[in-house]
Amino acid sequence: MSTFRDLKIWQKSIALVTSIYEQTTSFPTEEQYGLTSQIRRASISIPSNIAEGYGRDGKKDFYDF
Repeated sequence: MSTFRDLKIWQKSIALVTSIYEQTTSFPTEEQYGLTSQIRRASISIPSNIAEGYGRDGKKDFYDF
């Protein structure tokens, strides 16, 4: 495993983000800056945390993220 992109969990989390972005496009426009934004930010934090943990020193930090 040379990068975090090789991790299956990261790949699945990116697929989840893509799905969530597609699903939230059908939300009402009045929710664009409320619920839609919050759901999207929450979903993108998953692969972001995995990537950040992978870049840390040691397995303990990786597992914490």
